[in-house]
Amino acid sequence: MTRARPRHAPAGTPFREEPLTEHLVDPRAPRELTAFVAGLPKAELHVHHVGSASPRIVSELAARHPDSKVPADPGALAEYFTFTDFAHFIEVYLSVVDLIRTPEDVRLLTYEVARDLARQRVRYAELTITPFSSTRRGIDERAFMEAIEDARKAAEAEFGTVLRWCFDIPGEAGLEAAEETTRLATDDRLRPEGLVSFGLGGPEIGVPRPQFKPYFDRAIAAGLHSVPHAGETTGPETVWDALTHLRAERIGHGTSSARDPELLAHLAEHRIPLEVCPTSNIATRAVATLEEHPIREFVRAGVVVTVNSDDPPMFGTDLDNEYAVAARLLDLDERGLAELAKNAVEASFLDAAGKARITGEIETYTAQWLAR
Repeated sequence: MTRARPRHAPAGTPFREEPLTEHLVDPRAPRELTAFVAGLPKAELHVHHVGSASPRIVSELAARHPDSKVPADPGALAEYFTFTDFAHFIEVYLSVVDLIRTPEDVRLLTYEVARDLARQRVRYAELTITPFSSTRRGIDERAFMEAIEDARKAAEAEFGTVLRWCFDIPGEAGLEAAEETTRLATDDRLRPEGLVSFGLGGPEIGVPRPQFKPYFDRAIAAGLHSVPHAGETTGPETVWDALTHLRAERIGHGTSSARDPELLAHLAEHRIPLEVCPTSNIATRAVATLEEHPIREFVRAGVVVTVNSDDPPMFGTDLDNEYAVAARLLDLDERGLAELAKNAVEASFLDAAGKARITGEIETYTAQWLAR
């Protein structure tokens, strides 16, 4: 169905204060569907650690580190977090990374991200973390691991949200970052208990995927799953490279896959899920408008689609809102949204018992909702 561009879609959307969903609901979205999404148990597979920092946390961190160019005034963040293109987004993103300077900063951020996920009934999340960005700024690597693990355990105990980690290589930092990230991910003396996967993020243009093959080979040999970003701001050849050279089990974004029917058929046949982040793609101008987003083509081709929020406060969204966007683009009712939620659970790296538990929660919730 055709929709006008929603108010959150333009590139350049400000941070929003909690609770997120109250501010993000499209006024044209059916109220009942919005309420259903708010209570739906969900899994999130593509969400970034620093990119999930809430306005309150960013302001607090900026006040702790006044030499940063990030404004401590929440009101000024609206202008600061206005992105002209993907390269500018990366520049701004790295300025927020620079606010994470101590293990206490790491622990605070991680715990508060879990709190925001729990508010949205996210029962399981694979949080993408870039340890190189912190260790190169002087945070002791062991203290970093202890901070994220302490926050993970506290969040599960207090909120019931299960967190797992994806360590990703910041592609713009090159092979030095690849070597360091791989070492941190595969050294049994450092590797955190919650680590399940290995990724590659950052800019794609000028950062060819094949050069990272030796590092992914080492991570896979150590038992980690391969989940690189690919095809977000480059063509489908980048997705093919991620599949061929990095042995990707899921693809982060994969937006340009729609331009290659052979690639879509391959993804569908081999059940390789795409981690789709609609609002992010608009905010970074990877896609011009929501009406042009290829999620419909993915579904029509039989590709497994999961919906995710990427860097939610930076893009003025959250996972609830991304489900509402998917409902509009795919014309989904409650049953369709429940199936979308189950896609994410099935595509996750949670153990079989955990998958069964959350799938059961989704089915029970949906049945009770429809019975009303």
